[in-house]
Amino acid sequence: MKSPMRIASLQPSITLTLHALGRLDHLCGHTKYCVEALPELASRNLPTLHDSWTADTTEIAATNPTLIIASVPYRMESLAAILKASLPVLALAPHNLADILADIRLLSTLTNTQSEAEVLIAHFNRTLDEARSRSTGLARPTIYCEEWGKPLIHSQTWVAELVAAAGGDFLGTPGSHTTAEAIAAADPDILVFAWCGAGDRVPLARIIEQRNWHHLRAAREHRVFCIPDEYLNTPAPTLLEGLACLAACIHLAAFDRPRRLVQL
Repeated sequence: MKSPMRIASLQPSITLTLHALGRLDHLCGHTKYCVEALPELASRNLPTLHDSWTADTTEIAATNPTLIIASVPYRMESLAAILKASLPVLALAPHNLADILADIRLLSTLTNTQSEAEVLIAHFNRTLDEARSRSTGLARPTIYCEEWGKPLIHSQTWVAELVAAAGGDFLGTPGSHTTAEAIAAADPDILVFAWCGAGDRVPLARIIEQRNWHHLRAAREHRVFCIPDEYLNTPAPTLLEGLACLAACIHLAAFDRPRRLVQL
């Protein structure tokens, strides 16, 4: 009987996708951020690895992986070091929802879970369609989504797609830098913060104070939110949690409010 793959996961998106496919048993190592995103991993007592930004080839090799899988964000130097060590690596770089679903299919091929992937993808697309349908005919507020605060960076393209599905208009160019002055001039209806690595702990009140945004429409109307960063910044099936949060931010009366959505 063929032994299962031994996958070293260097990003939570990989681990969460394997979990959704029912293949956590293929993991031979993962990052500390994977445990934060999926606490049940702690009970498996697998080696903790550096992520694909700070990858350590010696600790990865010690897990004896069949395949190392990295995903955005990663440093080319880290991938080059893994390749130089003759370790097998797959690097994923999704830009939008279609790419993310394609990566799910790719991982399902590697783990022999194609049928599970198709069920997962069908559910993902159906949930998007339901959000679009429920928001049809409602007002489309402008929403500023921030992935990082120093410097200010707009959230990624897949977040813009989720905003559109939830019935909002994404402000700015996904993934680009901006300034507090530019956002103030645009005066969006809603402010959403999902800082990488911050979970649901973005200091909303301090941001409004430091950027002098008290006069913005969103601040005056108390439409300032923090969405757990793993719901928006992790290109995995858990983006549906981000969709639910965004829908509640955009149309408070039409969608249920998720438990981890924080409002100022």
